[in-house]
Amino acid sequence: MKKSTFLRLLLASLCLPVQGQTNDPGAQALSHEVATHGWIVFGARTTQGDWDLFVMRPDGSARRNVTQTPEFNEALPRFSADGRQLLYRRTPRGESFDNNRHGQQGQLVIAHADGSQPKAMGAAGEFPWASWSPDGNSFACLSPKGIDIIELATKKASQHLDRKGFFQQLTWSPDGQWLSGVANSFDTGWAVARMALANGAINAACTVDCCTPDWFPDSRQVVYSWRPPGQRANAGYGWTELWRASADGSERHLIYAESGRHVYGGCISPDGKYVLFTGNKAEDGDPEHSGSPMNLMRLADAPMVRNGDDELRQKHPGANHSPVLPLPSGWEPHWTLTEIKPQP
Repeated sequence: MKKSTFLRLLLASLCLPVQGQTNDPGAQALSHEVATHGWIVFGARTTQGDWDLFVMRPDGSARRNVTQTPEFNEALPRFSADGRQLLYRRTPRGESFDNNRHGQQGQLVIAHADGSQPKAMGAAGEFPWASWSPDGNSFACLSPKGIDIIELATKKASQHLDRKGFFQQLTWSPDGQWLSGVANSFDTGWAVARMALANGAINAACTVDCCTPDWFPDSRQVVYSWRPPGQRANAGYGWTELWRASADGSERHLIYAESGRHVYGGCISPDGKYVLFTGNKAEDGDPEHSGSPMNLMRLADAPMVRNGDDELRQKHPGANHSPVLPLPSGWEPHWTLTEIKPQP
């Protein structure tokens, strides 16, 4: 075994982050600031080659595997609002997650936040694109037939809505009144949109090449990935950036952009102070390989541009170059402020 491989395995066994260490004083200060600020859950590839779920402190410390199932791949974890439960999807080890179908692949599983007592909710493909209700008693699902609110106790639908063009990445707002998702009903195939649960009314928050929406704690804003049109960089294809928008679509502002990296997986901390995201040169967070390096920044430091080329700098002349904390590689992270004790 190579010395470098041995050291990585040793650090993993000690629950210390392999990545996430930095010599930047600003990033070190940010690390100390968030060290005990709850827990982050994410999917990542193990040393055995499968995907498991891991939790860690927001500074990258105390990283531990909470599923440990070499026969399965697990990903797309979401904490319930009270931080006591996990919702995620599980596939056979031989099936890779596809970034455009991941919410409908495999089985929906619900477990305690520490990964214990996992319970499959149905067969493979059932309850697609599931998202927790704020009270943790139900979840919303999205399929070609529409949107259904499923009661956790009975697994039966208590409400049905027409999907009105929504086709991916459903998320339920913290106040319980709205759903967000990716829609093709606004003269474009990739719009981030909002739907009112009360009557099914929809509006676009942002159109053209948008995806992966998630909510701010105030339920009035969404964080999402956007590849703004007209970029010359990356062979005219453009790099994906992290943005925020008012859910009614009236305002949009850059959070983070970097030349040479596609930024996805945007997640706002439950107190609204920090932003978690993934990013690398591969599109879509690279779930077929090892995921992407995760990063953490203060929301107050937005808008931020790092390693910007001339085009990006000219586009955002007032952007900051503030500290960013590097974290281990992962996919689709989620954050809770609730304490998670190790399994006995």
